[in-house]
Amino acid sequence: MIQRVWERATQAREVSEVIVATDHERVAEAVAGFGGRVIMTAPDRATGTERVAEAADKIEADVIINVQGDEPIIAPDSLDLVVQPFLDDDTAPVTSLMFPIESFAEYMDPNVVKVICDASDNAIYFSRSPIPHYRDGRELIEQWEKQGKRPAGLKPGPMKHIGVYAYRADFLQALVRMPVSELEEAERLEQLRVLAWGFHIKMVATPHDSISVDVPADVARVEAVIAKLKL
Repeated sequence: MIQRVWERATQAREVSEVIVATDHERVAEAVAGFGGRVIMTAPDRATGTERVAEAADKIEADVIINVQGDEPIIAPDSLDLVVQPFLDDDTAPVTSLMFPIESFAEYMDPNVVKVICDASDNAIYFSRSPIPHYRDGRELIEQWEKQGKRPAGLKPGPMKHIGVYAYRADFLQALVRMPVSELEEAERLEQLRVLAWGFHIKMVATPHDSISVDVPADVARVEAVIAKLKL
C-alpha cells in the first residue's frame, strides 16, 4: 500500500520530491526496496502531522504536502489541485481537499469526515457527524435514505473531507507547537486545531474521490476501484 501511495504521489506535476516519513524499519526497508527516499522520525510522535513536521524540518521546501500512507488511490491531479492556492495566494497557511457526498451511507458514516465551508471555501467545521443538518429537509432525507443517492433539492450538498493537506513549511512547524484543542479531542480530528486557534484551511474541490483504508472492509473497496480503473 505504501508503494502505491508513493507511486501515485510521484505522478503529480507540482510535486518535486516524494519522501516517506516513518519510525518503522520494516516500512523503511520496503520503501528502499522500490527506490523511494525515507526520513526516519522519532517513535513517540502522537500524530501524522507531527511526524511530517519532523521530516520537513530536515529538508528545504516552501510547501509540504501530507499524504497519509492509507490513501492508495489518491489521484495525482488532486495533489496538484491542493497546491494551487499557494500559487495564487501568498497568505494561505494550509489547504485540503473535498469531494461531494452522494451516498446516504457515507453521509451517516462516522469514518467519513464531513466539512462545511464559507463562501470563500474556507473550512468552517469538520465533523464525523452528518453535517450540514437539514432541519426542514426531512422528506428529502427520507428519500435519500430509500434511494441511496442524494436528491438534487437537498442543498447545500454535503462534502467529504479527503485527508490530504498542504502546508506552508513555517506554518506546519508552528502548528505542531499549538496546544491540542477541545474540539480536536472531541471529534478526534487534528485539523480542528487549525480552526480552533483562528487560522483558515482553504478547501479545494477535487473531481476525484479517494478511499482511505481505515477499517478492514475498506481493503475490498480499494481493490475494487483499482481493478475497475486499472490503477
